[in-house]
Amino acid sequence: MPSYKELLAQRESLERQIEEAKAREYAEVLNEIKQKMADYGITLQELAGGRGAKAAKASRGGRSGVAPKYRDPESGSTWSGRGKPPKWIAGQDRDSFLIGK
Repeated sequence: MPSYKELLAQRESLERQIEEAKAREYAEVLNEIKQKMADYGITLQELAGGRGAKAAKASRGGRSGVAPKYRDPESGSTWSGRGKPPKWIAGQDRDSFLIGK
């Protein structure tokens, strides 16, 4: 059975070998990551916040609103056309309330 001092020496030798292997593999892995980023057009922002525009919006917090599609001429209230229609447009012809007409 090895002595305590021999085991400590072995540990130091192993730790040196581990650090050398890590440094050697680090450069390989870094180059591989850079190559894949270039191949797939991945940006640093996408890595930090997730994948694609949806992930970027989600990472900023909050939801972005949808542009209004309809406007009430009397009150000036608007509605995007999504969800339950407001009382001022419910049951009416929506074309007359379109914004931009």
